[in-house]
Amino acid sequence: MEAQGVLTGQLRVGDQIEAWHNGKLFHRGRVMDVVPALELFWILDARTGTRKLLDPEALEIRHVEEQAKPLAPA
Repeated sequence: MEAQGVLTGQLRVGDQIEAWHNGKLFHRGRVMDVVPALELFWILDARTGTRKLLDPEALEIRHVEEQAKPLAPA
């Protein structure tokens, strides 16, 4: 289940988020740092592996559940 319209103050380091704009997914990744006073935060982008500074005023931020990773065979 995902929550839509997450505010910067609701984000915590380690949260998995998606950033949408006009119905299109722009970024997905793990929150690395949050600066609530400036309404900004950084993620580690899952697609590129780079840090991205996101502006929640320009994007719709959604929490997403981490997908379960398959167990390695014993």
